[in-house]
Amino acid sequence: MRIEPREISLRKLQLTGGVTYTLSLPKPWVENMNLQPQDFVRIDWRPSGALRLTPLEMLENQEKVININTNNIPKESVHDHLMGAYLSGADSIRILCPNPEDRLLQKHIRRFLKNTRGFETIDETDNRIILKCLIDSSEMPLTASINRMYSQLSSLTKDIISAATEQDIRLLDELDEREAEVDALLYLVERQLSVALESHLVASSLKITRNQAVEYSNLARSLERMMDHAYQIAQMIKASKKIVNQIETSLISQLSSWLNTLKLLMINIRTRNSIEIEESRQILKSTQKEILEYENKLIEERKLSKSDLFNFRISESIRRMCAYARDFGEILLNLKLYDDMIVKN
Repeated sequence: MRIEPREISLRKLQLTGGVTYTLSLPKPWVENMNLQPQDFVRIDWRPSGALRLTPLEMLENQEKVININTNNIPKESVHDHLMGAYLSGADSIRILCPNPEDRLLQKHIRRFLKNTRGFETIDETDNRIILKCLIDSSEMPLTASINRMYSQLSSLTKDIISAATEQDIRLLDELDEREAEVDALLYLVERQLSVALESHLVASSLKITRNQAVEYSNLARSLERMMDHAYQIAQMIKASKKIVNQIETSLISQLSSWLNTLKLLMINIRTRNSIEIEESRQILKSTQKEILEYENKLIEERKLSKSDLFNFRISESIRRMCAYARDFGEILLNLKLYDDMIVKN
């Protein structure tokens, strides 16, 4: 029976010699994979019970290459195309261009290399630039990137609290670098997700299922959103030197509460304790309610002073950080229940 790509066929098991079961492979597939007698085929036994067959030579020699011709795209979109190639899991990016020394092109490439992890320029000719990823997506655990993102976020939040209480905005130096680091780590996680969804070998090496990979990406996205608001609060404090000492103490207290709760949720990436996760989400919900009541009181007075408006904007960011942290907890529950799921035949 002939079978084409994406088609399904049924084949009977054969018993050979009374001890070995054999199953014939579709001839078109064998020819398409360039397999010969005695070649090795990798067999993966999936948790679902399914078997996956992959030619061993194909796994060892596969490389994903994307060509970007600058003559066919707007010059302003070169960086976006490079990021798209990165996130899609490309191993090499070949930039075909009439003038590699073009200043705008070089600017886009420098920005791309700064915003990503692992890519380097390995070759440059008169009309071509080759960028290659020097790290294996399967070598860096997703949890390592997420922990690094959390470390940057918690560090900045602690500096915000110290700057507000000690009146020392020098603690908020290098804001752009901190935010850029979190963005780059998010891109790395999303790249790994893309590769893991396509390659079962990467997913196996990372020791996660594809379902878990998606949820880890959601965790990273939540941390990045929280970092955006922490960055916004820090920017407001740096830009408002004269009224920084008028930040409401209740807001600092709520920010501290959010930070402690997020720390507990981060621990539960490993422990996944349902009680602790739900308690944390309830604390965050209560904090959101308190902040909303505070904002309503400010609005009721209608005439907001410069100090009131400053506090209102900070409270809004903290409230949103609490919302993203609650989402973070919900994702952890999803991961726990997925782990607890039993598949029955």
